[in-house]
Amino acid sequence: MSAGHDERMRRWRLALGAADLGDDAGAPLTGDDARIDAALGALYDSDEGGGGLEPSGPRQSGLGASAPRVARWLGDIRTFFPVSVVQVMQKDAIERLGLTRLLLEPEMLDAVEPDVHLVGTLLSLSRVMPEQARESARAVVRAVTSDLERRLAQRTRSAVTGALNRAGRTSRPRRTSDINWDRTIRANLRNYLPQHRTVVPERLIGYARKQQAVARDVIVCLDQSGSMASSVVYAGVFGAVLASIPSLRTSVVAFDTAVADLTEHLSDPVDVLFGTQIGGGTDINRALAYCQRLITRPASTIVILISDLFEGGNREEMLRRIADMTAAGTQVIALLALSDDGAPGYDHDNAAALANLGVPAFACTPGSFPDLMAAAIERRDITEWAHRTAAR
Repeated sequence: MSAGHDERMRRWRLALGAADLGDDAGAPLTGDDARIDAALGALYDSDEGGGGLEPSGPRQSGLGASAPRVARWLGDIRTFFPVSVVQVMQKDAIERLGLTRLLLEPEMLDAVEPDVHLVGTLLSLSRVMPEQARESARAVVRAVTSDLERRLAQRTRSAVTGALNRAGRTSRPRRTSDINWDRTIRANLRNYLPQHRTVVPERLIGYARKQQAVARDVIVCLDQSGSMASSVVYAGVFGAVLASIPSLRTSVVAFDTAVADLTEHLSDPVDVLFGTQIGGGTDINRALAYCQRLITRPASTIVILISDLFEGGNREEMLRRIADMTAAGTQVIALLALSDDGAPGYDHDNAAALANLGVPAFACTPGSFPDLMAAAIERRDITEWAHRTAAR
């Protein structure tokens, strides 16, 4: 009974800390338990957070002393916690303790566990990053983008290529698997035989295979304001993957109050991401004006606006531009977020205005993005697709 009680107290002590348990805290922790307790306490044991990590004085004077201490703490949490927990604790440390500037220290970058949120923070610092930290930062970004490409690229290429094949039509399908049964049945409804409850397929409609020409133009219009950091990372990777598909002509345009065309960097997602500048304002109208100039084949163009829609420019003109695009036959899709961060904050009035124009506005996870692209290429009802995906 005593051993069981001691183990329960040990677990409560690690979960809550000695201060919350008071007189019931029991014997002091030792060994690895003491290091785990210290790592948790350094971040969570005070009202403000950061009992032992925050700089002890003004940032200028405390930076040099605190960076090694934080680096040691990062090493400890990587030793005792799984990667998913380490990433949460790193994110908490950056947000709760204001440790963002410490990420400019090379020893810090060597100690962190790379993840999407960390990359977003590094990108927001890229313009003030000293040269000695830049290579370490690129290595962190490279590790994350390589992992994302490994997990997402093949599925994206497969979904998009399949959709491009299905989007074409032929009246002479060579194989049963090439028959588009939905379109074939619709085209032959006049041949319905009620006594047999069947349709006689007088005319077959099939999928056209092996398209060599560019079948679709895709323009990714990417809001790089501070709230969109995770979306920027995923969009940069997906932009590079889409650019690698010969049947697509892909452009990536990043914007805040200015516009940057990153298309020439799409061969390397790291270059794309370092071409962004996270943290500026938002002028969606200006960005869409630039994207309009890129559209040469409206009926074959998909514009994906990734933004929380908090417009700082001309709202009326922004809506007019989108209306003009859709009237010309361009597909416009607004993604309020492209991330796994949960429900995003966004401008509900602008989202409703887009819906009235027939432009769906919704958040999309990275795992669903390949299917979204396939649905857009096949010109399926994107609003219906979004509702069905959300209901899963």
